[in-house]
This record gives sequence, structure tokens and C-alpha cells, in this order.
Amino acid sequence: MAFQRPQQLMTRLARIMPVYFVEEVAFEGSDPPHVKLFSINENLTVVVPHLPQDFDPAEAAAVQGRLLEELCVERSIHAPILWLYTPMAIRIAGRLPASALVYDCMDELAAFDGASPELRELERRLLNRADLVFAGGPSLYEAKRARHPRVHAFPSAVDFAHFAAAREPMRDPPDQAGLPHPRLGFYGVIDERLDRDLVAAAARLRPEWQFVFLGPVVKIDPATLPRAANIHYLGSKNYRDLPSYIAHWAVALMPFARNRATRFISPTKTPEYLAAGKPVVSTPIVDVVRQWAHLEAVQIAGDPEEFIAKAEQAMALASAEGPAADFSWRETADRALAEISWDRTVAHMLQLVADAITPQPQPDGDPRAAAPAAALPTAPALRRRARFDYLVVGAGFAGSVLAERLAAGSDKRVLVVDRRPHIGGNAYDFYNDSGLLVQRYGPHIFHTNARQVVAYLSGFTTWRPYEHRVRAMLRDRLVPIPINRTTINRVFNLDLRPDQIGDFLARRAEPVCQIETSEDVVVSQVGRELYELFFRGYTRKQWGLDPAQLDKSVTARIPVRTGDDDRYFTDAFQMMPRHGFTRLFENMLDHPNIEIMLEVDYREIIDDIDYDRMVYTGPVDEFFEYRYGKLPYRSLCFRHETLACERFQPVAVVNYPSEEVPYTRITEYKHLTGQRHPKTAISHEFPQAEGDPYYPVPRPANAALYARYRELADALPDIVFVGRLATYRYYNMDQVVAQALATYARLVGGEGRPTQAARMPAPVS
Repeated sequence: MAFQRPQQLMTRLARIMPVYFVEEVAFEGSDPPHVKLFSINENLTVVVPHLPQDFDPAEAAAVQGRLLEELCVERSIHAPILWLYTPMAIRIAGRLPASALVYDCMDELAAFDGASPELRELERRLLNRADLVFAGGPSLYEAKRARHPRVHAFPSAVDFAHFAAAREPMRDPPDQAGLPHPRLGFYGVIDERLDRDLVAAAARLRPEWQFVFLGPVVKIDPATLPRAANIHYLGSKNYRDLPSYIAHWAVALMPFARNRATRFISPTKTPEYLAAGKPVVSTPIVDVVRQWAHLEAVQIAGDPEEFIAKAEQAMALASAEGPAADFSWRETADRALAEISWDRTVAHMLQLVADAITPQPQPDGDPRAAAPAAALPTAPALRRRARFDYLVVGAGFAGSVLAERLAAGSDKRVLVVDRRPHIGGNAYDFYNDSGLLVQRYGPHIFHTNARQVVAYLSGFTTWRPYEHRVRAMLRDRLVPIPINRTTINRVFNLDLRPDQIGDFLARRAEPVCQIETSEDVVVSQVGRELYELFFRGYTRKQWGLDPAQLDKSVTARIPVRTGDDDRYFTDAFQMMPRHGFTRLFENMLDHPNIEIMLEVDYREIIDDIDYDRMVYTGPVDEFFEYRYGKLPYRSLCFRHETLACERFQPVAVVNYPSEEVPYTRITEYKHLTGQRHPKTAISHEFPQAEGDPYYPVPRPANAALYARYRELADALPDIVFVGRLATYRYYNMDQVVAQALATYARLVGGEGRPTQAARMPAPVS
């Protein structure tokens, strides 16, 4: 079980090339060093070095290296691809000439108890030698990304068919068959990563539940494991037998402790449990929360009481029976699993390896006679530590405005970092291959009543007037949205005057005693029929929830007009940057006090710079490593197209309220930009649960969860949390700018009077 990823990869690689899979050394007796070979199939050979028991680690490594060199001579292996899973292997395989060296990093081994003090130095040597680094999860990827130019994230995949066998009737293994139900199970190495206190407490709280553990006990004293009548340690199991055990569990568990050894883990067992058709309860491991917590099938719990509550929810999912049973949770999980097959993972890896392979001279005879490998380069000397007054995380509106004000208004030295390859955040626009200006992350329309926001932004752009209009595709016809007199007359085939619209809607409105949800808001204003036509389907697509499940704030500001005004906004200032948003950001950040680093996570460089304060505009839950769980967001996916026509639709945005249409709206960007061009660019917008966070999901439980994160944020006086993601609020662009300007005013107030340069920038001519 511990070596599942290497085994999965090597068996697939062996389908297309010879593979020698070197296992751990066997120390036995006093026989001379030798290797034993086991042919699994025509292309896959398992190599097991055998050494005398009295060899010390350095001697063992040197001898294993010699044995591998002799094996290469015997088998005529020249310039192999070396695929290493631990830095320790560089001592063994480091002298072999290779066409490519892959470091497949599955864990931060140096963080484990009892880790060799050599690990960090050996990893440095391995990173200097490696052509490619594959990281076994997002956290590992972020940790290694700054240490090598070619790091790729490859979370472990899943052999779906193997584990899906657990969904069918299977014989209960003899050592488990006698245990009562319900059973909650775990398989894997049992070591310091297991939260033993949590397991003991959960077993006490639910003595009728049976807690089943499969796997070897490693590096910890078995006597320290929690013991109770309902805790069962069944030992190591063969990989092929795992489905037969899981088939008879109600819930699968991942009760990991939160310590140094689990900081970077991305457990393979999460997708395997899901493939077996079992809901999962896990402690808040960062990569589990980031990758899987959006699924109903994966519950996250941090303490024993919460763990029990989440396990009860998971058991309720798993125990549904009969024709009316809802297994949508399993179908949703299956769709996610379909994207992470081992075959797809290996194909991607091999393409990267093929690109990295460099031609090697083919020696005659003994490869040890070839020119010796170049000495391993030493770690580059650290450049002089950079010094900044502020580190700004995020180059969207919040971060860019504060960076500009701190640099130009207070003469501060500012470093701006962003994980994306561009500035501008979600407002980023670019010219596509046809020369059309396109907004990559969907339509962004500037409108505000705040004169000071307009005055500030006018320092970085000129404007073109633009009033936004939206239509809804309803019954094969386009009608204005928000609802106005024209909408009502077209929908109901009437000819009402403006003074009659109010009475018409009042007759259709349904009284609601206490308005709590989005459905309450709309039904109480316009009635059930208009609610069903315009709002319910669109909202369900947009949020993945019924309006009856959403806070009233989602629809509280939806206007209904008695006249024919079809403008989407009625703000005093409505316009678009004449040359696009990206040009605006470029002008804003063009200051000698500002440095910008793109495609970098701030955590990768934070130890290499000095700074006084941080402005953080990213997700607040991510900053605190999802300590209390992941804050729910809705994300968006855009399908951009260029069409060989001058106009596609009469307005910039057309909404599609029907749930039969998979997207929520189509945007045509030339309406926004005013660009003249024989072609046009459009995008279809698909809301989704996964992806970049766009919209905080407004529900009371989510607000309560954010409040816990805000307490943590408030306790850090040298870190300023600002913007949509950092404050878990959906702000319009002008609101983000206003918030950033207000934050700057508070910062300046805390540092003394602003300098003369703190005045607003002069307008762009």
C-alpha cells in the first residue's frame, strides 16, 4: 500500500518500454552483495538488492550503486531514464549516466519523525541533477516550485475499476467478517500521521461503531495506539484485496493528525475511497480540503465531536436505499474521478519526459568506462536579500490600488506578487489571435456612484461611455432584464401602461411573513410565475443551490421597473476604460517603487525577502491553511470563441434562465469595448463548483465559518486583509477600489501624515 503510486506508474510505463523497478534493500545473513530479479512480465522486472546485515548506510548506498552499474552492464542498459522517489536514491543512482532524471516527490520526507539529517542536503543534490520534478499534490507543488525550473503537479490518480468492485457484492474477508456493523475503515501506513487521540475519543463517543484499520504499524510503538473493544487493527493487506474490505464499510476515514508530517500530504486514498463508492470523513488536511471538500461525499472535521457528527452525515448518505434513494453525491464524485485516471496521468508525464530527454553518447561496453558524470553543482549563492516596506499578494484591483497608493502616495517600496501570469486579476483583458479585445474571466463593466473612485481611476485611463443592457432568452424571444414594462407586456402579451405595472405585480406577488431566502425576496415582489421564468433556473445554475437555500442578499437588490428603462445599472457613472482594463493596471503599477513578480506564490519567496507589512488579497481560508475547513465559492468556466460575423447578438450579455441550457449567459465583447472589427468574440459562461474562486456562497453557515477566519486575521496586525477573497464578500469593482482607498487612508493614518505625493494621480490625457 505504501508504494502504490510507483507500482501504478511503473506497470503502465512497462506497457511501452522496459522497466526495472528497484525495491528497498533486503539485509540478510552474510552472503556477498547481490541482486535478485523477478520478472513480472516481458517488460517489467523487479530488482531487490540483498546486502549483509552488518553494512552501515554509507557502505550500503555505495554497494547498491555498484550493483546497479553491474546490472546495466549485464542487461546492456545505456542512458536509462532514472525515476527516483526519494532523495536517498541519489546516493545509489547518482553516478549512472541518464537520458533524463525524474524526481517524483510524493511527500516532504524530511518532516517525518526520525528522518535522516542527510535528507535536505540529498534533496538539494537531487533537485540540481533532476530534469523534471513531479509533485504529488498542490501543497508539495507550491513548496518545490521555486526550487526547480520544471516542477509539475501530479496528484495521485485512481484505478477506478479496481476500487469500484467494492460497489458490488463481495465476500467479507474472514478477519473482518465477525465484526459488528456499522464499520468505519482506514487503510494505509499507521505512523505518526495518525491522530491517535482523535481515534480514541471517537471510539469512546460511539462504542457501537467499529473502527477498522488496515496497514503496517511503522516508526511508532504499537503500544501507543489507541485500544478499545471497537478498534480493530487487522494488519497489512494486499492491494488486490482492499476492495473486499472496503465493500463492507459504511464510511471511509482519514483521521490524520495535523503536524509536520501531514503538512504536504495529498492522500491517494481519497479518490480510492470515492471510487469504492464510500463517503469519506477526513481531518482538515490542506490538499484534501482544496481538492475534494467541495464534494458532498467528503466531510471535513477537526475535533472528535465534529468528526462524529460528520461521520453520521456520511453514513446517512451511504445508507440510502430504495427507488427514491438519492445517489447524486456518488455521481458527482464519479465525474471528478473521471478526470484523474492513471492512464491519463502517465501519458502526460511521458510527454514531459520525452521533451526533457537529451541525447546521450552510447558507450561501448561497460558504462562505467564512459566519461564520468559532471560534478553536482553547488547550490547557488543567495542573492542579497531584497528589502521592501510592503509585500502585496495579488495584482487585482485591491492589491494594485494599494500598491500604487503606498508607492506613489507614501513613497514606500512595494513588491507585488501574483500566481497568475498577468496583472489585473479577474478584470484582465487581452487581444486574441484575431485582434479582438477579450475579457478572459467574463464581462467586467465599470459603474459607480462614487465620484472619488472615478477621480482616482481616471489617473490611469481615459473612458468611453457605455450603458450596459442585458436580455434574457425566454420562450425563444429576447426580453429585457431587469424586469420592466416591456418585459411584462411581452411575456404576458399585454399592453399595460407604466402606471398599471405596480398593480399588476402586486396582484401576482405572494405575501411572505418573514423574508429569509432569495426565493422569498422574488416571490414577494413579482410572484411565482415570473420567479420560475427568470430567477429559479438561472439561480440554480449560478449557485448550484435552489433560491430557497440561499440568503436573501443574493436577490435583495434585483430591481423591478414600471417604465421602459432597460439599462442594467442606473449608477451616475457608467463607462469602460478606453484601452481596456489591462492597460489601466499597467499604468497604475508603473512606478519606480513597485516591483512585480508573476507566476509565483508568495510562500515561495517569503523567506528570501525582508518586508515590514503584508497586504493579502487572496482567499483568507487558504492563508490559514484551511484550519477550519474550506470557505465555499462558486467558480466559472468560460468557452471563448471567435466568430466570422460582425455582430452575434443585439446586446453585450444575453442570459439563459432555463436549466435545459447548460450555460448561464453569452457575452459579446465588442459591445463593451466599442471595437470595430469584421469578426466578433463571444464567451459562454458555465458556473461550476471547482476552479478559481469567484462568488462567495451566501449562506449563514458560511458567514459563521468566515467569522472564525476573520478572528484569526484580526489577530495579525502586520497583515492587511483586503478585497473580495480576503474578506469573503462579493464586491463590485468600484467597491473594491473604495475599500482599498479606505484601507490606504487607515494605513497612512497609522504611520503619520501622508507625504505631499499622497495626492490623487493626475488624470491620464
